[in-house]
Amino acid sequence: MLKNIELPENCSLSVHGTSYFPVEVQWGIVAREMARRALITGIAGQDGSYLAELLLAKGYEVHGVIRPASDETSERLRHVVGRIRVHRANLLDQEALSSLLKETRPSEIYNLAAHSFVPTSWSKPVEASEFTALGVTKMLEAIRHVHPDVRFYQASSSEMFGRAREVPQSEETPFDPRSPYGVAKVYGHFITVNYRASFDLYAVSGILFNHESPRRALEFVTRKITHGAASIALGLTSELQLGSLDAERDWGFAGDYVEAMWRMLQQDEPEDYVIATGESHSVRDFCEIAFERVGKKWQDHVVVDPKLVRPPEARKLVGAPNKAHDRLRWKPTVSFRQLVEMMVDADIARLRGAIPTQLPTDTSDQRHSC
Repeated sequence: MLKNIELPENCSLSVHGTSYFPVEVQWGIVAREMARRALITGIAGQDGSYLAELLLAKGYEVHGVIRPASDETSERLRHVVGRIRVHRANLLDQEALSSLLKETRPSEIYNLAAHSFVPTSWSKPVEASEFTALGVTKMLEAIRHVHPDVRFYQASSSEMFGRAREVPQSEETPFDPRSPYGVAKVYGHFITVNYRASFDLYAVSGILFNHESPRRALEFVTRKITHGAASIALGLTSELQLGSLDAERDWGFAGDYVEAMWRMLQQDEPEDYVIATGESHSVRDFCEIAFERVGKKWQDHVVVDPKLVRPPEARKLVGAPNKAHDRLRWKPTVSFRQLVEMMVDADIARLRGAIPTQLPTDTSDQRHSC
């Protein structure tokens, strides 16, 4: 029998960005322990917090990135503080990103950081475009020069479809964005595709349709509705002002969607995927379920304010997640009704003092976003 062979200190093997640390050599076979390490930009956001939970549960070492001058280690991350490592970095600083990759040596990178509130992209188009578009290029450049074996996930968006040319929208549907945010996301999407083709990087884009949760910030119409219904139910207010009630979206649960992100990076070949429920619901539908949950009629409390309608409203957006179903074996587990009721229940609990009342907001713009 061969004796165990002690390998040199720090000796390791990297395959597709995953580090394998030798444990022992016996009968000519190297037994290796896989160290899975993930880096999440935008970890303090809704998606980042759910993704951090998922990866921790799967045994990953999780690193997150927040802005240098922010206090984003927020309520969303309170329950995982001490289990993740948070780094402050400017995503437009090429040198800082390169240093971060050298320090953390991740096997997977999830680029979730962006100005995600669509109306803000109208009031601050340059700032929104820089982070949402140029920030992707900076990260890809850092990967190319420092850690080309890493697997990279780019958060694309259904807002890229804008005035969609077909319904439902799939990976083959042409983009026609109708906001600076949507335009910036198209750039981020295509620069990811180009780096994959040009430099043989494992880089994918997830074209995620709207996904919500109790961790959504209050400026989003979904949280605005559930918080409003909860406030009215508790007698704290009597009216909820909204924009168009006819706007339709494909809404799913954020916790389901981060599972799809992870599955994309576990495939043999890098490809892009639409992640959606395949069902379309209106803002009116959302209101009906939310107020029904608290025993009220939405018609008695919802007031339409034309000033709150954002221009120009996109056409019907509903995803065709067939490819994700077939190849990722992914399907949503939370229904639309369950999602709305979950969010209402959480807002009632917050307002009753069970948990803090306010999640971080991204903007002071009052026009609601789907």
